[in-house]
Amino acid sequence: MRILIASSISPEAIAELQKSHDVICAFNAAIGQLKSLVHDREVLICRSGVTISAEVMACAPQLKLIIRAGSGTDNIDLEYVRRNGIQLERIPEPGAKAVAELTFALMLALARNLLPADRMLRQGHFAKTELSGYLLRGKVLGIVGAGNIGALVGEMGAAWGMTVLGCVEGPSPAVAAALQKKRILLTDCCDVISQADVLSLHVPLTAKTRNMIDAGALARMKPGSYLINMARGGVVDEQALSQALIEGKTVRGAALDVHQVEKQGHVSPLASLPNVILTPHIGAQTVDSQHEIGERILEIMDSFITHQPLPKTKTVPVRPQVYSKRPGAALAA
Repeated sequence: MRILIASSISPEAIAELQKSHDVICAFNAAIGQLKSLVHDREVLICRSGVTISAEVMACAPQLKLIIRAGSGTDNIDLEYVRRNGIQLERIPEPGAKAVAELTFALMLALARNLLPADRMLRQGHFAKTELSGYLLRGKVLGIVGAGNIGALVGEMGAAWGMTVLGCVEGPSPAVAAALQKKRILLTDCCDVISQADVLSLHVPLTAKTRNMIDAGALARMKPGSYLINMARGGVVDEQALSQALIEGKTVRGAALDVHQVEKQGHVSPLASLPNVILTPHIGAQTVDSQHEIGERILEIMDSFITHQPLPKTKTVPVRPQVYSKRPGAALAA
């Protein structure tokens, strides 16, 4: 099949696809180049950094399958996909585990002042008494969006000894029961925001969630609380967050892995604040997760070609710089 890989995926998966398919790799191409490259492609593989708009897909009349190597679909025109019968496959599970772990790492880094401690010691300042932090145990962890990733974060928080509150839109009885088993107490979004010592965001970016954490929401947060955004940059009004952090009436610190603008050379308006941790959308960037995503891409291709159901997802631990060979026959052309 004719495949366009529009975002970076594991080199092993690319090599495997190239054995049996016509593969073009153009990572994070500009829209003009993307429109040119998709003209004869049947399969498009992408991550969050590439916008797959109706304008782009209209240039790909033979497009049959989009593989979203991750979870969110805010970068894809879903209405165009539905209207034109294009199959869309997401791969949320591998990245979810990595995002959840980074979320917890950022919580700890904020609560224990890890970044300023590192910076000060490198400058020769042994500031032990100046760097008193806070325990997470016994605190309230609020999860806005207790879905695939949020539930994992909540489960980790409960194991750490935190009280976990969560909200999810329209939960079924089965979802509510599953979250309860993970010791996540469902309540409404306003309660989660106002009661959390650590507020962690894991919602998709939609018209409803855009700027949901605005000046009003920030004013309702607990004094001395922390905000973690692992969702999408558009979920948080960054200017309002900057002002709230400067004023210091509610939010003590924030960590953001996602940003309103994500491109080379851009500097976040939050970058000058000492009580903020910024990371460049690396939530799913682990060797293990990217390897697993690559394996899943190959399974999706097999399933699409052979019309066989996808196998259940599995987790295969990966040692650094060591990758297993993919079992089974090569993909059909």
